[in-house]
Order: sequence, then C-alpha cells, then structure tokens
Amino acid sequence: MPNIRIDNIEINNFKNVKHGEIDLTSKKQSASVLALYGQNGSGKTALIECIEILKNAISGRKIPEYASELVNLDSDHSTLCFKFSITDELDVTYLIYKFSIKKEVVETIVTNEKSTYTVIFDEVISTAKYSNGKCVSPLKPLIDTTDGEPFGPQTKYHALIGNKNLDTDVIVAKKLAYKSGISFIFSNELLTIIKNNSNADIAKPLFVLNSYGIRNLFVLSIKDSAMISFDALPLAFRFENENNGASGKISIPINGNGIIPEVFYDLLIKIIKSMNVVLEQIIPGLNVGVKSLGEELLKDNTKGIRVQLTSIRGNKSIALKYESEGIKKIVAILQLLIVIYNNPSVTVAIDELDSGIFEYLLGEIMRIISEHGKGQLIFTSHNLRPLETIDKSFVAFTTVNPENRYIRFTNVKTSNNLRDFYYRDIILGEQSEPVYEPTNNRKIAYAFLKAGDVDGA
Repeated sequence: MPNIRIDNIEINNFKNVKHGEIDLTSKKQSASVLALYGQNGSGKTALIECIEILKNAISGRKIPEYASELVNLDSDHSTLCFKFSITDELDVTYLIYKFSIKKEVVETIVTNEKSTYTVIFDEVISTAKYSNGKCVSPLKPLIDTTDGEPFGPQTKYHALIGNKNLDTDVIVAKKLAYKSGISFIFSNELLTIIKNNSNADIAKPLFVLNSYGIRNLFVLSIKDSAMISFDALPLAFRFENENNGASGKISIPINGNGIIPEVFYDLLIKIIKSMNVVLEQIIPGLNVGVKSLGEELLKDNTKGIRVQLTSIRGNKSIALKYESEGIKKIVAILQLLIVIYNNPSVTVAIDELDSGIFEYLLGEIMRIISEHGKGQLIFTSHNLRPLETIDKSFVAFTTVNPENRYIRFTNVKTSNNLRDFYYRDIILGEQSEPVYEPTNNRKIAYAFLKAGDVDGA
C-alpha cells in the first residue's frame, strides 16, 4: 500500500474555531509529529474531533450524531478541509478532501416527534499527480457533489461511472448517504459502482483513502481516556503477521468481567506480547498479562472468553485495575506508538496524550518517536516537557483569536528553549497572535472569597 499522510488541516466554524489552519509537513525527519499546545478552551480538542469526523467520513461510517452540536453558534454548518499526500515510489498524488456537516431535523408525521442527526454534504475531492518531482496532472476536482446531480465534473463522472444505465443507482446512493449521515463519496454503494465500472487508475486515490481511514487512521479522544477511570481499557491496535493483519479498537473491562469473542483472544495475546517488549523498558520490571477466566456464550450464541488483564512485576501479579491511571493510559496507547515507530502509513491522533503520564517519561518517548519514527502522530497536551525534547517544527500553538486559532512561533532560534520561549510569549505577547487570555490574580482570589459566602452577601 502507498504511504499516506495528512499534510494540512483547515477548520471553519467548528466549536470555538471560526477559522484555523495547520500545516503538518516536515522535511527534517521521516516522522511527522504535530504537538498542539494552548490555553483551555482554545481549540485543541476541536482538532482531534475533526480528525475523528474525517475517519468516519472516509471509512464510510456514520458521522457521530454529536458532531452537529459542535457547529459554531454563529453558523449553521462547519466546513473541514484535509490535504493528503500519497507516495508510491517516485509518484506522489496530492489529494484534497473538503466537506461540510450540519444538523438535520426530521419530524415524524404520526407522532409529531422530532429527531436530529448529523449530515455530511458539499463534498469535493480533488487530486494532482507528480512523478519524479514534475507535475503530470494539475489539481482538479475528481468528484464535486456541489456541481450537478449527482456529481461533477461530467468528464470525471463518465470516467468513474461509465454506464449511463447506472445514473439512477448513483442518485439513489447519494440520497441514501445523506439520510444515513454518511459520506456519499465514500459510501459502500458508490464505491462498489465505481469499482465495477471505472478505470482503476483514476479511482485509485478514493480506495487508498478509504482503506487508510479503515485500517491506518486512529483517534483516541477524551472519551477514551475517561473510559480508563471506569475500569475499561480502550485498547487500540494495528497488528500484522505473515498471513494476515487486523486493526481497530476494542474496549476491555479490566475489573475481571471482560468477555471478548474467542476469535480475538489469540490476537489479544499477540498484541500484549508485542507491547511488553517496550513496556518493560519504559517502566522497568513491568509486564501486562492476560488471564483467561473461562468460556461463555455471547448474545449471538458464539463462544466468548472472559479475560482479566494483570500487572506483572517479577513473579507477582495483580489485576491491572489496581495500577495507576498513568500505567493504564500507557498500556492503552503503547501498541499504536509501536506502529507509528515502524509504519509510515499510520496516523494516530491523541487528545491529552499527557493525561496521567510522568512528564519526563513522556518527553523521552516523544523524542524517540520524533527522531526515529516513520509514521504520523498528532497530539494535544498540557504538559510542556515535550517542548524541550522534540524538534521545534513539530510544535504548534492555539491562540485566543477564533479567526486564526493555530499558529507556529516565529523568530525561534535553534538555541532557544521552546518551553521558556512559550512562557515568555504568554507574558510579553511577542507573536502575531496572543496565545493566552490574561487573568487577574486579585480578581480570582476575590471570586474564591465571594463563592465561599454561602449566604451570598
């Protein structure tokens, strides 16, 4: 499979980001890392949520229902734009995927009840191709759902669909995708029509991006971190061997009541074994074990295995649920960090990567990934230690300006400590956009005092 990367992300009218754009390309190292820092409520989580919406869109899955609630209050829709590069030996295909989301309200005639769901519309996917550094095909729309019915340009429509007898099928697929809250371009119905009727070369970027979304793009949100507090481990993985491979995310209850399908049990053993190779180096003496507590039938009458994850130190083991939140967080993300280190086609986006992890260890892991890794890592953090360990070109900051939410610092010298540089900018405001909304300590102290007056005097 060709190597694929996200090169640029543009966000419009999403949560508190009226406009924000981040470039993720780096020519210095093989890894692609974006570390995003900023004040609370300044658009860090918005970036991860947009990538989660992207994953659902290009995978042909339903856009999360909550997504429509994230549209900026001053707009009725959000528009997201992602630029990708697909590298296959000496050929590079640049692909831009732009789409909008909004809330759709449906009223049931009989009961007059209203329900809402998120729809994706105005999808446009454009491609350009370079070979040996020379442009052989300039950037042009491949599918534009805003141009004609069911999509344009007409020349590309005929090249992708071919058979005029399929026009009705394509129109039906578009309407069905809209009502189902999934991408029309990446719907199974349209991709099947294109696969059976088009020239393989012109349609290849669509299938590469679809496969990337399903198998190689991972998002770990705040919701996943919250699951750890409720004794569930959101174990994300991508595992391959000589015969087959698997990827995804499974939630394993770690309180001893976890039941997984039997077909996943052997895979879980292999994932944990691979993870332990690294785990015992970053937390000396620690291994994770998988204990089978017996077989049970699942709801679909297939065989399941009740498992318990354990923490092993020396010859003693305890249930993993008794370990710290930081240990659990490391176990949850470690397999994906291993994949990022080794696989150039994998992208992982993690919100609040630093949650519960010792800052020195976090900095060292990020240094290793950024210097020697092959894949792409996008993360948000409040912990500033990585600012001292990773290349400055990998770091971006949020601003207090909703019209320009993301910036990279200018005038940063090689000798500058980026952590100190960031603190200095908070105080002196040396960048083009302020990165921190100033607070008043006296007013905060008075607010604490006033809040403690139970009589409200």
